[in-house]
Amino acid sequence: MSYPANRTPEHLLASDQAAGFEISDDFERFDQRNDIFTRAFWDERVTSNDTDAFFASYRMEAAPRRGDGFTQKDFALRNAAWLISDIVSERSAAEGLREGFQGAIRDDTPVAPDKAELGTPEAEAAEMKAIAKLFGADLVGITDFDARWHYSARPDVRTMEAVPNDLPEGLGQVIVMGHAMDADLVETYPSALAGAATGREYSHEAAIVMQVAAYIRNLGYRAVASMNDTALVIPYAVKAGLGEYGRNQMVLTPEYGPRVRFSKIFTDMPLAVDAVKPLGLKDYCEGCDVCAVACPVKALPFGAPAFGGKGPSAINGVKKWTSDAEACFGYWAKLRSDCAICMRVCPFTMPRRGVLDRLWYRLAVGELGGWGRKVARRWAGRRARARVKPREWWAARRP
Repeated sequence: MSYPANRTPEHLLASDQAAGFEISDDFERFDQRNDIFTRAFWDERVTSNDTDAFFASYRMEAAPRRGDGFTQKDFALRNAAWLISDIVSERSAAEGLREGFQGAIRDDTPVAPDKAELGTPEAEAAEMKAIAKLFGADLVGITDFDARWHYSARPDVRTMEAVPNDLPEGLGQVIVMGHAMDADLVETYPSALAGAATGREYSHEAAIVMQVAAYIRNLGYRAVASMNDTALVIPYAVKAGLGEYGRNQMVLTPEYGPRVRFSKIFTDMPLAVDAVKPLGLKDYCEGCDVCAVACPVKALPFGAPAFGGKGPSAINGVKKWTSDAEACFGYWAKLRSDCAICMRVCPFTMPRRGVLDRLWYRLAVGELGGWGRKVARRWAGRRARARVKPREWWAARRP
């Protein structure tokens, strides 16, 4: 077994139960080489001319076309949005490390030799959240380090061979930050234009997570900045109290629904962790299949969460909704951009701008009981908005 003794650590049992995690005896830590995006570089079952063209399109080989949302201007905005993230991720590629994606972000500042005087873990946690928001994070939660969600290995990006995925010992807390995607851009999915919403937040989170980590190191504590690398961020975000796992394979947050990207910092700074509380989002999701119906390649599951999944990109031993990752990414590759229809159609994605939106949310999360959730599901169809055409997005920004 990949996970020692294959049992949940005692100090995590209560939060597992609160988060609704169900983990079986055949649980195995996930090898990052089996992530669908990484497999596109080594697994002949995934790699194709389309996948090669997909990744190339994020550079100067965008191959714009006449279709609305896929013009040169659309690709130009998307790729510019990714720039800061790309600078960080490529700076150590020659050493086999793609920082923020296949390997943690390297320290840009040393740890101060003297530790700052701190208040209580509760006071420091509250202050840390304020500092993270000062730098630009939209959501912040803190949870315990949990080795189960750390990749059993990461790829050396030069050869795609497995190499150790190690962190220093003693990093007991994890700060999880959420970065909200632009709501108007999300409304244009699927398009290269909408991909700017993704790229913008990866660039934002790269800067934010590095700045917050530098602040912690300046206080004399260790801090490892991390984006998609090192560990699965979804269970960490759920454990940090920021949201619940949805059918569309994303964290549903009360504030922004699934249109959020997450970063994390592993630290030894003594910080109080957040309690996991039921939010009612997953309960709504169990009776909703809007995203699965809307998926053009039917990559999302219907029915209840289950153990297992199709192919090596599915994690073993966790009861959850699991997508057909090969079908999903195959569609992305043909588009030459991320799809995210499932994000756009989720009823929690729509910003709550008025009284009726807030009332719908209260019904949806069960504040008024099970009957209210049923009303919300029926009402959701009427609230749903048609996709915004990319040319309309551009037109709205012209004088």
